[in-house]
Amino acid sequence: MTDHDLPLPSPASRALVVEHARAVSDLVDRQALTLESLLATLRSTRLDDRAARTLATEIAASAMVEIRTETDQQRSLLLEPVVGAFARLRNDLRPLVRFGDLDVQFVEPPATGRALPGEVAHAARAIVRSAVLALVDSGRSSRVRIQWDCDGLNLLIGIRDDGAGELTVHDDSLRPIAERVAALDGSLDVASTPGWGSDVAVTLPLDPPAEPGSLDESVALSPREREVLRLVASGARNRSIAQALGISENTVKFHVSNLLRKAGAATRAELTALAR
Repeated sequence: MTDHDLPLPSPASRALVVEHARAVSDLVDRQALTLESLLATLRSTRLDDRAARTLATEIAASAMVEIRTETDQQRSLLLEPVVGAFARLRNDLRPLVRFGDLDVQFVEPPATGRALPGEVAHAARAIVRSAVLALVDSGRSSRVRIQWDCDGLNLLIGIRDDGAGELTVHDDSLRPIAERVAALDGSLDVASTPGWGSDVAVTLPLDPPAEPGSLDESVALSPREREVLRLVASGARNRSIAQALGISENTVKFHVSNLLRKAGAATRAELTALAR
């Protein structure tokens, strides 16, 4: 039996695969943030050894409880007030901000802003966390300003630092952000001034993105390629796609390579954008 003879997964099963991929991504994200927070606490010159150990234990315990009790599926079913979603972001970053070397300024969104779909709220927090972790890793920024706003149709995210001002939209550190933004039909812009810092602007639509299909109108795709494209555009990675379609990861890579070639795309993020 070839992979073309296998039954196609139902929309419900595909949705579960996508939710699983998001859950794994969120887990990795939060683990990285927890580790950075632990290191910042243990290295802090503002705390003695006993206080640092106590606080590090509290951070680790809190992270374990949250990982065990909170899932992406639960969040995706709810609407979050924009101020509440922003407060959760501040809470995520509090240990790193309090005891790290990076000075973070938060600019609150308007309380009257439209509530955020769970998927958008989750992605927005992940985008900011990824950006802050990248700045911490670079060690070239001492101050960063995080701002959220809402124009009724989109969530507007602004992240500005005082680093070397060499960041571009093609920078490797922004690749995870670019993929998340593309998956939600959003836009990503970067403006940098050498010696003065960089300004990252992200726009995320608050309404669900349209189903991929524009490539079908201009490029000949097989039924299997259309299924792979749909899952790639939803944010699923190769392993999740292979499990959903009952094929090997190598076969998925083969289909993705063909899709990139047919669409004239250089990256998965670009392929996702073209699919929409």
